[in-house]
Amino acid sequence: MHDDFDHCYRAVQSRDSRFDGWFVTAVKTTGIYCRPSCPVRLPLARNVCFYPSSAAAQRAGFRACKRCRPDASPGSPEWNVRGDAVARAMRLIADGAVDREGVTGLAARVGYTTRQLERMLQAEVGAGPLALARAQRVQTARVLIETTDMPFSDIAFAAGFASIRQFNDTIRAACDMPPTTLRHRTIHRDRHDSAPGGQALSLRLPVRTPFAYEGVSGHLAAGAVPGCEEVRDGAYRRTLRLPSGYGVVSLTPQPDHVRCTLVLEQVRDLATAIARCRRLLDLDADPEAVITVLDADADLRDVVAKAPGQRIPRTVDEEELAVRAVLGQQVSTKAARAHAGRLVSAYGSPVTDPHGGLTHTFPSTAQLADIDPAHLAMPTARRRSLTTLISALASDELTVNPGCDWEQARRQLLALPGIGPWTAEIVAMRGLGDPDAFPASDLGVRMAAEQLGLATKVRALTAHSARWRPWRSYAVQHLWTTLDHSVNQWPPKETM
Repeated sequence: MHDDFDHCYRAVQSRDSRFDGWFVTAVKTTGIYCRPSCPVRLPLARNVCFYPSSAAAQRAGFRACKRCRPDASPGSPEWNVRGDAVARAMRLIADGAVDREGVTGLAARVGYTTRQLERMLQAEVGAGPLALARAQRVQTARVLIETTDMPFSDIAFAAGFASIRQFNDTIRAACDMPPTTLRHRTIHRDRHDSAPGGQALSLRLPVRTPFAYEGVSGHLAAGAVPGCEEVRDGAYRRTLRLPSGYGVVSLTPQPDHVRCTLVLEQVRDLATAIARCRRLLDLDADPEAVITVLDADADLRDVVAKAPGQRIPRTVDEEELAVRAVLGQQVSTKAARAHAGRLVSAYGSPVTDPHGGLTHTFPSTAQLADIDPAHLAMPTARRRSLTTLISALASDELTVNPGCDWEQARRQLLALPGIGPWTAEIVAMRGLGDPDAFPASDLGVRMAAEQLGLATKVRALTAHSARWRPWRSYAVQHLWTTLDHSVNQWPPKETM
């Protein structure tokens, strides 16, 4: 989009916040770059240029605006709706892959050489993987500087900087001021006493509006696995398995943001934890783009108008979602929770949660490798499907992660015994984030379709769904909201 100057300039003229994250506006005369919605006076067109990302603007020598803070805007929804190599790489960078595995590891995950990946990212995003990872570190550091009282040495470590000097130099270059000045400018009432080692860190996660948070929150609450997830005091809470340790997150949705409280065993996992929480609630979606397409179908228009801005209830761990999808085959939500709860208590790693009732993380594939059939109170065929799935994940025969190829993952899933189109589409929709996944055989989808007078046969419903492309996953979420089901209750009627 940043290549279309007239389109971008009109968006900036309207100060439309819906374009935040799609591109940034750089002013040549001041050396500053802003969000499209920045309230400052719009410069003359000849003094403006556009970049696809904060990283590209920083690489070109521009500094972030101190008023609109473009380096803290939501991520571009473009990376969540595409399945190509660049989009997959961007999702992995957001998950911290460069800091953990380096550029070589990132390229290997995407399936290209380092040079090829560098060239593709430069051509489309305007920056290479190292610059993109650096921009993410700056964003994490700025949030911590402005919203917490953490020592700068801890912030540097948490954001992924190699040294205090690198941290100071980078913040000064990106923000045009040292960390101390940046902190003194902060409104103190927005601060939270925070530190590594188990204390709570409170953050505000921005979101594009409209945000129908009841749908995604109710769905996550209805499927909450005992010991691993719960709803308490109006917040959805869960444990996280992170690269360096565990975490406990509490997410309280509001109409225009989500209040996120994190307790991390290792503060270096902060950026990854934030990225996974945003992914869980689908916060980087572009609701206006979805509404435009779905509203064009007269059969769905009233449903969309009733609760615009639906988000997909996703996951913090793609492999966990795949396991839970198999556990949920042909059983009720309550039964699926019970099956998963047994695995969590038997194989999950214990955690400390002084503010709630969480006890374990959801077990990893490695922890489930030697699963005892006694913990699988289900039909033999489904038990075989689950153990085969776990084995395929452990051996990399099946790859589901933020950077995987959606269609390849579908093919790998369908090749496993007992996994059919419903499971594959649920994993693609909720695990991988494919915006066009469509589990046409889902009972809830078919019941909702019948209520709306739509076709209920799989083939006919699939044919009708063509008019919802490329947002069929969001059409599914809208259909689910029409049902009298616990997934549509937020806050839930029962305390978890």
